[in-house]
Amino acid sequence: MQSILELTKENIQQVVDASMEKVVVMAFWASQSPESVSLMQTLESIAQQQNGRFVLAKVNCETEMEIANYFQIQSLPTTLVLHEGKPVDGFAGVQDAAQITEMLDKHLPAQWQLKLNQARVFLAENNAIAALPLLKDAYNEKQLAEIALALADVYLSLGVLEDAQALLDSVGLADQDSYYQSLKAKLALALDAADTPEIRKLQQDVENDPSNLELVIELAKALHQAGRNDEALELLFAPLQKDISAQDGKVKQSFLEILTALGQGNTLANQYRRKLYTLLY
Repeated sequence: MQSILELTKENIQQVVDASMEKVVVMAFWASQSPESVSLMQTLESIAQQQNGRFVLAKVNCETEMEIANYFQIQSLPTTLVLHEGKPVDGFAGVQDAAQITEMLDKHLPAQWQLKLNQARVFLAENNAIAALPLLKDAYNEKQLAEIALALADVYLSLGVLEDAQALLDSVGLADQDSYYQSLKAKLALALDAADTPEIRKLQQDVENDPSNLELVIELAKALHQAGRNDEALELLFAPLQKDISAQDGKVKQSFLEILTALGQGNTLANQYRRKLYTLLY
């Protein structure tokens, strides 16, 4: 449904039904009332700024008198807040944007909740890439278990196992529901799949010859491909601590390639960038 619409007899039932899930602000106005026109401009501006947190339903009382009579409107402008099919708040006359926003905040969902809801839609569509920024923003706003679980689900879908595990480890016992248990099982399977025979052989080779940096680089790349980035970066960082130009710079190059692949916003990458800076400066 549009965030701003004209309310008529034809669509009123649809709008009332929509109020069962989303707050609807009904604005009763008339073009002959300057106060109505001014308030309508304020409400439209707020609706655009709120970006879908509520539906603004404009009722032109010059053409939709039946709707105004049904809601017993006595004067113009009048604004009603509709939720679950019935008025829950409102005011007659004109208020400024700050007053209206303060009133609406008592009834509107928080921004983090909107982002979580939209991310869940993307997850249901198997679109983890689209869900990721929404969930990261939501988790930065509110570190709740329900957001952490959804974000861990995204990380598992993208193969970012360390971040998924960190989020699952942060979930308290009271919030370890069936969704949590399914994600834990999914993580265990992903970790098993990441422990390949090739990696085990390389680990054994490096253990037998730890000074062979070519083997170290090869193992780090294999770990990175398996989503085990924390192990890969730690493996490469160890020789860099001794010699920043180790293996003619190849160790540093591989280290930076993994950081670049993880991206600027990745927590693990940022952690190891700081570690590298301490060696450089």
